[in-house]
Amino acid sequence: MERKIVSFFQKWKTDIIRKPLMLYGPKQIGKTFTVLEFGKVEYKNVVYFNASNNKGLVELFKKEKATDKIIINLSMISGETILEEDTLIVFDNVDDIEIVRGLKLFGSEVSKYHIIAITSRRENLNSFKGEGLQFKGMYEMDFEEFLWSRDEKQLANLIRESYEKKKTCPFHKVALDLFYEYLFTGGFPEVVNAFNNGLGDNEIEAIKNKIIDSYKKEVALNPVLIDIPRGLEVVNSIPEQLRKENKKFQYGLMGYGKRAKEYESTIKYLIDNQIVYRSYKITNIKSPLSSCRETDSFKLYLPDDGLLFSMLHINRKEFLSNENIKETMYENHIAKTLAEANYSLYYYQSGGKAEVNFVVQNRMGEVIPIEITIKSMSKAKSLSVLMKRFTVNNAYRITENNFSTKKEVRYLPIYAVFCLNDNVI
Repeated sequence: MERKIVSFFQKWKTDIIRKPLMLYGPKQIGKTFTVLEFGKVEYKNVVYFNASNNKGLVELFKKEKATDKIIINLSMISGETILEEDTLIVFDNVDDIEIVRGLKLFGSEVSKYHIIAITSRRENLNSFKGEGLQFKGMYEMDFEEFLWSRDEKQLANLIRESYEKKKTCPFHKVALDLFYEYLFTGGFPEVVNAFNNGLGDNEIEAIKNKIIDSYKKEVALNPVLIDIPRGLEVVNSIPEQLRKENKKFQYGLMGYGKRAKEYESTIKYLIDNQIVYRSYKITNIKSPLSSCRETDSFKLYLPDDGLLFSMLHINRKEFLSNENIKETMYENHIAKTLAEANYSLYYYQSGGKAEVNFVVQNRMGEVIPIEITIKSMSKAKSLSVLMKRFTVNNAYRITENNFSTKKEVRYLPIYAVFCLNDNVI
C-alpha cells in the first residue's frame, strides 16, 4: 500500500547532508514494511538488523568507534555486501543507547552510507537526541492513504482540489460513504488490507481487537511505567469519556475516589508514547495559546478511529443513526489528524456553555478555531461568539455537507479533514 512518508524517504536519500534517520511511531502502523519496500525499490540491496535484545550489535557499537570498521563488521554479521550509496541499512526495534551512539558517528561526518533506524517507543527520543541523527514520525494511514488503497486516488485528488480552490466536490456522497468505511476500519494497514480483501465485519473486528490487546500489552509490559493498572484504566475509560456530552476527562468515571494526582505520571507516559492525545481547555485566547491552558481540564483521544469504534461497542447502523456517536467519532478523527500534524490541541469553553471543539495556532502564530456542526447542532453559535469576542479572522466548521465559505468561516466536509494535516491551516 502506498504511504505518504515514502516521498520523505526519497528526499532524505538525495539530501547532500543526509544523516542516519530515526523513524518513530506506534507499533503495527507499517514502519518496517514501508522502509523495506522503499529499500527494494530505491537500492541495489537492503541489509536488515533486528536490534531487539541483540547483544552482538550492542557489543559492536560499544567496541568500534570508526565508521569503516563498523561497516566491515555489519557486513560480516549480515553476510551481505554493504555498498556506498547503494545499500540501505535498516536497524529495527532500536531501544539501546549504545546502538544509537554508534549510529550518530555516521551523522558526525559526511557519510556515503544510508541508514534508517526504527523505534516504537517515543520516550526513547529524549535519550536519542543529538545532531548526529535526523528524526521523523510515522502514523497510521489517514483517509487519503485509505482512498489510495481503494484505487480512489482520483477522488482523493478531487477532494484536495476542492479544498485548495474552495469549490464543491462533485462526488461528495461517494466520498462521505467511503469516509464512513474508514471510520469503521481505522488506519492500521493490517485492518485496511483485510477490508480491501473483502473480509467480513467479524474478521475485521477480530483483527482490531488483537491490535487493541497488543497496545494494552505494550502498557502492561513497559518497564518505564510504574503504575500499570492505572495506565490500563485510563485507556479503557476513554471511549466512555468521549461518549459523554461533556467530554472533559473525569477521573471519577474510573471508580469512586480516583484523584488527578494519582494519574499525572501515567497520563504523561501515555501521551509521550502517542497511545493517547490530549487537548487542554482554554477560556481565553491570546498568543501563545499554551499560556491560556487549564492544566487540570482536558480531553483525551485515541490515535486510531477504528480502535475507538470497536471500543465503543457499536455497529454501523448505530453509528449512522446516532448523531451523538457521530460527533464522538468526528471529534476523535479531527483530534488525531491535528495532533499527528504536530499541532498542540486546545478546546474553548466559556461559562460552561459555549464550546468550540478545537483551537490551534499555526506556524505564523494565527489562531484558528475549528467547530463540528452536524444536523442537531446546525444552529450552534459558539464559534461566532468566539470570533467576535477575540477578533479571530479565520475559522473552520466541519460538517457532513459539501465545501462552502460564509464570510470568514470555511465549511469543510468531515472527509476533507486530512487536507489540514500538512500545516496549511
